[in-house]
Amino acid sequence: MILIAGPCVIESYDHCAFLADAILQRAAALGFDFFFKASFDKANRTSSLGYRGPGLERGLEILMAVKQKTGVQLTTDIHEARQARAAAEVVDLIQIPALLSRQTDLIEAAARTKKPINLKKGQFMAPEDMKHACLKAQLAGALGIFLTERGTSFGYHNLVVDMRSIPIMKALDKGPVIIDASHAVQRPGAAGAASSGDPEYIETIALAAIAAGADGIFVEVHERPETALSDGKNSLPLDRLTRLLAMAKRIAETARWAESL
Repeated sequence: MILIAGPCVIESYDHCAFLADAILQRAAALGFDFFFKASFDKANRTSSLGYRGPGLERGLEILMAVKQKTGVQLTTDIHEARQARAAAEVVDLIQIPALLSRQTDLIEAAARTKKPINLKKGQFMAPEDMKHACLKAQLAGALGIFLTERGTSFGYHNLVVDMRSIPIMKALDKGPVIIDASHAVQRPGAAGAASSGDPEYIETIALAAIAAGADGIFVEVHERPETALSDGKNSLPLDRLTRLLAMAKRIAETARWAESL
């Protein structure tokens, strides 16, 4: 199974190195294929006053240093086509944000790097429509595609996850399908100048998706979510990660056993 996890945004080198090592130990103990994720720039913050991160150059330097120290695989999100080449020199998986999942130039630029790309389903898209994003990536030469479910807009300041989207996207047969259990519980813009969320449902969403056939979990993790510089309301406390991974592994094993009957 796949685990994509880390803080929403790069807060510092020391913080990233600490979390990368802590999450790696927990993921390795339970047999997860782990990618450490942190953003160098949160270009889609609700307010321009929100912390965005250290920026492309410094952010990639920090991620490379974390990789060299811990040996983790890396992923980060890009927001502009010009960022793809620089990111590909550092990360192992390039993430296309959900809000940009129809941006052709961005997807093609990421695909041309020959690094696998993680296409997050837009909050405004039907799961079957992700076939068009996949085709853009494939025609541009993508060597690997992940698809990630992260909820669908349901009125104002709310998202819902339709678990049917997991088998629908798996039926596209493009690669692993991941559940983003953090952003699925987000309440966009609900805190006025920032997003809010319902973190108590992170495990519920993650485990339900694994039961529905998801190949892995995306979750933002922080040792103290209340102090996180971005998306603390959608972050899983580090001390709850092992329990989540253990339960996900057991559910996946049970699902595979049931399929063999």
